[in-house]
Amino acid sequence: MAFRFVHAADIHLDSPLRSLALRNPDLAALIGDATRQALTAIVDLCLDERVDALLLAGDLYDGEQTSMKTARFLADQIRRLHDAGTRVFVIRGNHDALSKITKELVFPETVTVFGGRADTIAIDRDGDHFPVAIHGLSFSQSQAPESLLAKYRPAVEGAVNIGILHTSLAGAAGHDPYAPCSLADLRATGFRYWALGHIHRRSVTEGDCTIVMPGMPQGRDINEAGAKSVTLVTIGDDRAIRVEGRPIGIAQFERVSVDVSGVTEWREIIGAIGAALERARMTVSTRHLVARLTLTGATPLAWRMRRDGDVLRTEAEARGGLVGDCWLEKLEIACIPPEEATAASSDPLHELRRLIDDEVLGSQAFLKELGDIADELRGQLPSECRDGFGADEAAVETLLSRHAREGTDEVLARLHALDDQA
Repeated sequence: MAFRFVHAADIHLDSPLRSLALRNPDLAALIGDATRQALTAIVDLCLDERVDALLLAGDLYDGEQTSMKTARFLADQIRRLHDAGTRVFVIRGNHDALSKITKELVFPETVTVFGGRADTIAIDRDGDHFPVAIHGLSFSQSQAPESLLAKYRPAVEGAVNIGILHTSLAGAAGHDPYAPCSLADLRATGFRYWALGHIHRRSVTEGDCTIVMPGMPQGRDINEAGAKSVTLVTIGDDRAIRVEGRPIGIAQFERVSVDVSGVTEWREIIGAIGAALERARMTVSTRHLVARLTLTGATPLAWRMRRDGDVLRTEAEARGGLVGDCWLEKLEIACIPPEEATAASSDPLHELRRLIDDEVLGSQAFLKELGDIADELRGQLPSECRDGFGADEAAVETLLSRHAREGTDEVLARLHALDDQA
């Protein structure tokens, strides 16, 4: 008889969404609740597919959760699985390593939360069905800079061995290593399936050892754009492994670009926005689309678009409403006037832009003053919000440079409007 399970990771229950809340409280409420809805959908999938187990490979929570509301919600979902006879296996990752709920909430006997020492759980299967062994190890601290593979117990002879591990694998530029290891290291364990977590992008490596990073089931901001999923795994009677990605999220973030080159009428811009949102909506399988809209191209309306950006955003949001379940996360205007598309221009505002670009934005004095202002603002923020300026020096410089350029565009747009009225 086949053994089937759902493998999920990085749900990040109740992840804070302060940046969204500042722009659109209704959208923040939708996405803020989406992580819970994602977990509910995962449980629904387990019940609909009548799987034997649910494997959660870390970061079920987003931090040191103490909310009893969250505890009750999780307990209700676990009870649904328990009542159906579905086993649950959980490890803690870097975000939920210190979670009080994970450590203190009493689960039914069908739930295994692996501790800071590696353990192996043999699943009882009736008759002549092949034996299954689940191996797991939780982060005991929020950091795990060294590989944890050596701590796992050896593969159980004759069983299908399944490992659960929260890992950054070979790592990524700009990110700290978390239980780093290679695909070759994982294969060398002799396990048939590795259920990984931590990296929010889906990846599947098949062969004698199937290694799956399911990605996260629900994106939380534009940096987690694209389709999200969990993995449904079937191990057949012949011990062959089949994996299926299953979409779970309630809302999908997407970047939507609209080229308005040559457009001369305001209503044409609105029409182009509506058409782009409709196209994007058709490609998204989730109930909601959350779009970051970027307008590009050379158009004589570029100055007006910047000057009346609030009006343009309202028009875009209205178009999103007509499309249905389509939200505007942010509107970016990257358009330029037609004269700026050429190398030369006698327009004094064009000359002013050239001077600002060449002699102001790159000057050390300006950059120092801009950095001082940013440092002062950052010092007034709560510690959990300070990464909004960037997690390292390079990211801060990039962010400040972008804001300086956007500010230049806004000032020039207003000067252009005054020039038109003269």
